[in-house]
Amino acid sequence: MRVRRFELRLIAVALLVAWTIAAALVLLAYRPGGPLDLLVGLTAMTPIAIALAAVVWPPVARGDRAFPAMVWLGILALLCLVPSIAGVLTQLLAYGSRTLLPSPEAAYPWILALLATSLFAGFGIARRFTAGTGDRRRRLVLGVVFGLLVTLAAGGVFTAVAVANDVALRDTTFAVSRFGPATGDGQPPLCDGPLTAGPSARLSMHLDATVDQRPLGSLDLTGQRVGDDYRWLAYVASTRELGQYGAARVGDRAWTTTGGTGWRSVPTADVDGDAVDIQALEAALTPGYRATAENRGIETIEGARARHCRIAVDGTVFAAAFPEVAQLVGDADLHRWRGQLDYWVFLDGELGQVAGSLNGEGVGIKPDSLLGTIDVLLTATERGRDTVIYPPGP
Repeated sequence: MRVRRFELRLIAVALLVAWTIAAALVLLAYRPGGPLDLLVGLTAMTPIAIALAAVVWPPVARGDRAFPAMVWLGILALLCLVPSIAGVLTQLLAYGSRTLLPSPEAAYPWILALLATSLFAGFGIARRFTAGTGDRRRRLVLGVVFGLLVTLAAGGVFTAVAVANDVALRDTTFAVSRFGPATGDGQPPLCDGPLTAGPSARLSMHLDATVDQRPLGSLDLTGQRVGDDYRWLAYVASTRELGQYGAARVGDRAWTTTGGTGWRSVPTADVDGDAVDIQALEAALTPGYRATAENRGIETIEGARARHCRIAVDGTVFAAAFPEVAQLVGDADLHRWRGQLDYWVFLDGELGQVAGSLNGEGVGIKPDSLLGTIDVLLTATERGRDTVIYPPGP
């Protein structure tokens, strides 16, 4: 019995650590500017108390079925919680999202994790207050009732506070947002609905590659686009090269630059696929791919409301959407790589942000390596504003 108690307490400690990390992320990083930012972080700490109760009173169970059931209940909570923590970390620190109210598709892992943690603690508390002498059916009922009530209470309080904060944030008047309309009635279009690139946009893209968690290089691109005309420069710092290159197109003329050679005129066919946001839209965010997109909910990014969506992609699609990745991985074969792309559809029905990650075998990039990872963040801001693309100088 002591060994079982110790094993279940270890699982409870793991749950305590995981919920503490999740609460710390919300408490320290969630600062969208609403009046209840701090209170949202404080209510996110409620599951810590639930997990702590499981540490103090682990759900020790006798029998060949009851004990494995308790172990798997704790493991289920961890399996739902750990990926969710990684998701909220990305959402808060990388994507610039300003809400913690996801769609049901995105919220269910948190609900399952909270329910499993509450049941895990509830069975231990039920055993403690029946002094281990009550019949098993009574302890089972008490544990289930405790788990359901605590889940409803903790989840309800957090949801209520987060909703109130989000509503207050939405009611805040923003004079302007570089990501799109800051005010307007209705909801952003659905993930599989109409999606276009703005008539003009200020472009920014960051690509980062690692192999076995060791940096391989990065690329930072900035530029502008008006219709089919564009001009951008990218700075590459990788194990393959170090320098600046770019592409431009104005009407039926095109230019490229590599290193310090300056701009040179090229056929327009040479810059096909270099329109950045349009290329991502046409290669990866077609109606066919978006037909099965996951709706991650409505978010507010710098005052602009948008629908957060996600699709699964392979390496071939990823490389077609972001051909600049070749500057980091060369001609490596990515067709067996797998990943995901998150995209945000704003109130105007235009694409304003794309972020994603791709993983696969790293041996094609570096010999004797195992796992390669490529991350991308693309923004198309100030869409529709008047601007002019000037041809590069000689």
